[in-house]
Amino acid sequence: MPHISIKMFPGRTEEEKERLAQAILKDLVEITHCSENSVSIAIEDVPSSEWKAEVYDPEIQAKLDTLYKKPGYTM
Repeated sequence: MPHISIKMFPGRTEEEKERLAQAILKDLVEITHCSENSVSIAIEDVPSSEWKAEVYDPEIQAKLDTLYKKPGYTM
């Protein structure tokens, strides 16, 4: 039951978010051999002024050991 949560700065259209979700879904199903029915994908806009407190500290810095792709920036 994969669940993917994407957090990013605002500014993408609903069409872009849908295209992103579909592209991720396609690769996820192909690579993990799971059913599309078992996948959920959330996309949340987080303002840059809230990024450190809402995303960087709790989800990046606190979980560095679980990141397969680490960011090229620090805060």
